[in-house]
Formats: sequence, C-alpha cells, structure tokens
Amino acid sequence: MKWILGASTALIVLSLPAHAGARPMLYDAVALNIGVNCQWQTRCMSQQRSAMKRSLGYVSATRPPHWRVQMCNRNAGRGGYRVDWIGFDNCIRNPQLRPSFQRRYKR
Repeated sequence: MKWILGASTALIVLSLPAHAGARPMLYDAVALNIGVNCQWQTRCMSQQRSAMKRSLGYVSATRPPHWRVQMCNRNAGRGGYRVDWIGFDNCIRNPQLRPSFQRRYKR
C-alpha cells in the first residue's frame, strides 16, 4: 500500500509542467526588456538572449576597461533603460574602439 502512495506522489510531481515553479515574466526585468525591444517576436528574442549571454561572458572573462563598457552601454541604449544586446556585444568586442578624451574644466 505504501508503494502505491509513493508512486502516485511521484506521478503528480512529474506531471507538473516545468514552468509552474518559474516566476512570472512580469517580475523578470531582462525578459521584459528583450520582449519590448523585439516586439515579442520569438526569433528576435532568442537572438537578443544569446547575444546577452555571449557579451556578459566576454565581459566577465576579459574584464575590459570601464570606459569601454560605459561607451558601449550608451551606444546600445535605446532610450531609458532598454538595451540592444546585439549592439552591445558587437561594440564590446570591437578592438578598434578608443577612449574619447573629454576636456576637463577647472571649477
């Protein structure tokens, strides 16, 4: 009798969908950002997500200078807090980028 109870519990646990325990997309800021940028097109969203993973892996592995990360953030920004991850990935890996020297004014 105990094995029937154990088997039925295992069947219930295995029959639950995988996304049942996942957080709703409303609370996932990255997924919302990518979804809004891509207008919820599946192919565009997968490209953005893979570019995000590539660029974040590259940044953590090579530790580029701060000016490069800031410049690529500005270049890849789409206004507000939205980011084009494909543009950021292309920018951060570009070896021809040079820092822009701004004049510093004395106060």
